[in-house]
Amino acid sequence: MNTPAQAPLTGLRVVDLATLFAAPLSATLLGDFGAEVIKVEHPRRPDPSRGHGPTKDGVGLWWKLLGRNKRTMTLDLSAPEGRDLLLRLAARTDVIIENFRPGTLERWGLGWDELHAANPRLVLVRVTGFGQFGPYARRPCFGTLAEAMSGFASLTGEPDGPPTLPPFGLADSIAALATAYAVMAALAGRDRTGQGQVVDMAIIEPILTVLGPHPLWYDQLGYVQPRTGNRSRNNAPRNTYRTSDGHWVAVSASAQSVAERVMRLVGRAELIDEPWFASGTTRAEHADELDEAVGHWIARHTREEAMTAFEKAEAAIAPIHGIQDVMEDPQYRALDSVTEIDDPELGPLRMQNVLFRLSETPGSIRWAGRPHGADTEEILTVLGLAAPEIATLRSAGVL
Repeated sequence: MNTPAQAPLTGLRVVDLATLFAAPLSATLLGDFGAEVIKVEHPRRPDPSRGHGPTKDGVGLWWKLLGRNKRTMTLDLSAPEGRDLLLRLAARTDVIIENFRPGTLERWGLGWDELHAANPRLVLVRVTGFGQFGPYARRPCFGTLAEAMSGFASLTGEPDGPPTLPPFGLADSIAALATAYAVMAALAGRDRTGQGQVVDMAIIEPILTVLGPHPLWYDQLGYVQPRTGNRSRNNAPRNTYRTSDGHWVAVSASAQSVAERVMRLVGRAELIDEPWFASGTTRAEHADELDEAVGHWIARHTREEAMTAFEKAEAAIAPIHGIQDVMEDPQYRALDSVTEIDDPELGPLRMQNVLFRLSETPGSIRWAGRPHGADTEEILTVLGLAAPEIATLRSAGVL
């Protein structure tokens, strides 16, 4: 494990005021590469992610991932004393990330004007479902609504089935990645101007971006892609297929050369000479015929046989993994994509590793999510508060 001093964001202080997923995950991503992240939670209402999903010995497992590399403190921002303490903290901070409804920080006297006055170099990141303005800005929103509104759900599912939502926080995770990118862009701007700025991140937008050319297709052609299940309108064969031993594999032939290799492998080389085989779009119009050819061949082979044959032919195939398979897959193991760390509360545990590898200044998981408010006194002491003052604030419910 690298030391924090080697990480590229060492020296950057991030205050995470947010709850649940998109905004807190963006802070996690920054912490993975050395940023000092201070997680601020309400004294009596912790981040709901601490209790989201399965727990072990009363400890939320999702929080162990979302809260990693963060120090935790409690603070009631709606109390005048809490407001004052946050402004003191802001004066020593590079980035504040929040996801309250628009107007909430302003109501507490912690809006951009006050924060910027406390620290002109501060970057304030505001992550909400719909952004800071517009007719929906003040509506409650979760990632599910973004998955619905963006067009994602309308594209997902079988042709004769209903729109399908993902069984995990897809829009939130995409927004977290985009937010971490936005933070780095804002900090690069600060390096040039010396001034901080506000990042307005609407969760409905990053997932729209990853849908690719659909808005362009509609604008220029009036084309609306229907649901296609596992198939693609842009290439074929592209689907999931069942092997003789009851497993599933996925095949993709986005490149013309790969499509030709697949047809030769499955014994249908004559299809390559068909005029329609020359492009992905026209191959997709004959997906029934191509799926029958590929599916019939795979159904006569075990998963291991199919994988070996496809790999020998340099054709693209992958097993359909459940999470139990992911944990044992040799490629993930080689990359250490799911790594083991030691946690004081739960002992050894495995979770996703940092997102990418840097050859000279790598990131790392220094610790998993810590207990609620574990670092409050240490952080406030650094701000100059004495023990009696901290005790008074705690007894008043501010901490």
